[in-house]
Amino acid sequence: MKNIRFALFLFCASASGASAADIERACVQSGRDAVSRTLCGCIQDVANLTLSGADQKLASSFFGDPHKAQEIRQSDRRSHEKFWERYKEFGQAAKTFCS
Repeated sequence: MKNIRFALFLFCASASGASAADIERACVQSGRDAVSRTLCGCIQDVANLTLSGADQKLASSFFGDPHKAQEIRQSDRRSHEKFWERYKEFGQAAKTFCS
């Protein structure tokens, strides 16, 4: 079953078309030891399936400013709360498909 889900994921990711690749670019430029183009590309594919363009832009800013993620997470604004729910789902999906 896991292989079927993964195959479906890869098909959908490849069919999603071109994107701004904000998250992939930020990931590659982050300078972290475990970074690879393959990993960052996978994370971008998951982002394309789970986050809007605006969500991706905000999420990509966390690579350069990790404290901003904390501010958004702790914010009382409803829009930030909804974003954080989507962001957590994205993180879980990325962990599942890109690990």
